[in-house]
Amino acid sequence: MAGLTEYTMTTAKSYSGGCHCGAVKYEVVSDLSPVMECNCSHCAMKGFLLTFVPTDSFKLISGADAQTEYRFNKKHIQHVFCATCGVQSFGRGTSPDGSEMVAVNVRCLEGVDLAALEPTPVDGRSF
Repeated sequence: MAGLTEYTMTTAKSYSGGCHCGAVKYEVVSDLSPVMECNCSHCAMKGFLLTFVPTDSFKLISGADAQTEYRFNKKHIQHVFCATCGVQSFGRGTSPDGSEMVAVNVRCLEGVDLAALEPTPVDGRSF
């Protein structure tokens, strides 16, 4: 994927992803170990499995105009979702060190064997 920063980790790969109706499409370079499974009210209800990448490892191909946004709690995370099908395939926020990050819903990536992943539980309800 030209223009995306490659991780130095040997397990990082390029993936294509997007929403259900195809309006939102992106490419991402990520190491899917670990994948996070958060128990906050938002993530738990939607069944997210998340991987976090720096913004330069994520490229939105289409759908910038097809998305709407939801923020809750401290309103730090920009939960974007397709206005047509409602799928939230990624979100935007900042890491604890202040750098911009993209949270990618691994369930929306093509060619990922979800059964082979070992999600790390995160207690988001306590944040």
